[in-house]
Formats: sequence, structure tokens, C-alpha cells
Amino acid sequence: MFRNLVVAVAVLFSFAVMAGEPGTPPPQPIKSPPPGGQPAQGQPPPGQPAQPPPATPLTPKEINDALYGLGMDLGRNISAFGLSKAELQEVIKGMTDEVTEAPNKRVKFDEVRPKLQQLFNDRRLVKSQADIKKGEAYQATAAKEAGAEKTASGLIIKHLTQGKGASPAPTDTVSVHYKGTLIDGTEFDSSYKRNQPAEFPLNGVIPCWTEGVGKMKVGGKAKLTCPYKIAYGEQGRPPQIPGGATLVFEVELLGIKGK
Repeated sequence: MFRNLVVAVAVLFSFAVMAGEPGTPPPQPIKSPPPGGQPAQGQPPPGQPAQPPPATPLTPKEINDALYGLGMDLGRNISAFGLSKAELQEVIKGMTDEVTEAPNKRVKFDEVRPKLQQLFNDRRLVKSQADIKKGEAYQATAAKEAGAEKTASGLIIKHLTQGKGASPAPTDTVSVHYKGTLIDGTEFDSSYKRNQPAEFPLNGVIPCWTEGVGKMKVGGKAKLTCPYKIAYGEQGRPPQIPGGATLVFEVELLGIKGK
């Protein structure tokens, strides 16, 4: 039964472009045994990983909170369907019938799968068109800000702090601090929060960044308004970045590797 639920959920997940999971932490090194070949007290023998301490059993509240979190996770990853309350009830009924192995399910999943894919594509298109229009209105306002420059690609760049020295070429590797938001101010990424500058080849990122950061000088800070066509397109990067979204970045150019 649990395997069937996992399969059903995995299929739903396949309709969204999922954000990568954070990397697992590196394993803790095993200390060398003391002279004589015997491991130190409390240490595993050489070559054997340390055993984690037994987990403390979850309280009933913690179990309920974890299950609620599972619902949040599922909801976040099917949000692209733009479900109404009535449609959400159909989803819940389908999940309930699957989990409880109801004998008379209304449909066969393999038969309805193509319709589910079509529904996802239709809903995503409607939402992306709405986000494109909202983005165009935002861009028109941003382009009128004092000091803003709009380029042929649609990029709008506003220098907040002028840098000095060299500007990077597309083939250069740059070191930057940045914050990325949607036009409603929702933050989807920040190197500041990670307390770690990002470093990457400038021609290996979205075109808005290749062009915009290429117009900066080391030590400078700029605001980049990126139309969807030079960001993540109509596909977006669900669940953080919807299709057709205009993105706003504040970028500090810290250095150019090799210059």
C-alpha cells in the first residue's frame, strides 16, 4: 500500500520541475586508533562508520506536525495546477482511495495519466500568461526609475553603487553576492543568507545575468530586472519560480577570477 502511494506521489511530482535537494553533509572522519592498533574507547574500529545515536521517539504532536508537513510538501509541488477548493477535494479523495486500497476506484490511473498531463500543461499556460502580463507592467515602471537603463534584450539595469576597474567578459568566472525575488517581493534565493558568495562562469547562467553582470565593474552593486524570456522562460523553476515570471536581482560583483 505504501509503495502505491509513493508511486502516485512521484507521478504528481514529475509534472513540476523540482528544486534540487540540499546536499548531504560530509561524513565525519574516523579518528585514527592509538598506538598498538586498538581503537580509542568509544570509537569504532578503523574502516567502520560511527553509529548514530538512537533517535528519540516522536511525540504524538511531532507525528501530527510531520504529517501536516507532508501535506504542505505535496501541496507545494502540485500548486502549478491552480486547484480550486472543489478540485482539491477530488485530489484528496483520489489519495484517500489509493492509501486505503479502495476496491472500486473511479478511474484507472494509467488511463487518466495523459489527461492529468494535459491538465497540468493547460493550467500552467494560463498562469504563465497572467504572470507575463504582471511582469510587463512591473518592467514598464522599473524602466522609468531614475538611472535605469533598458537594453535591447529587455534587461533593465540600475546601478546602485558604481564599481571600479574591469568588467567581466562572458567567459570569465565571477564572484558575487546576490538576492533574487519575484516582483511581489517573495525571495527565492540569497547568497547573503548562506553567508557564502557564489562563483560561476558568467556564460553559464541565465542570459539576464550574463548581460547584466557584464555591464558591472568590480565593487559595484546593481539591480537587474529580468523579463521571463531572458530568465527561466515560460517553464519557470517550480515551485519557487513560476513560468513567465519577471525576476528582480540585487547583485554585488566582488571579483573576477584571473583578473
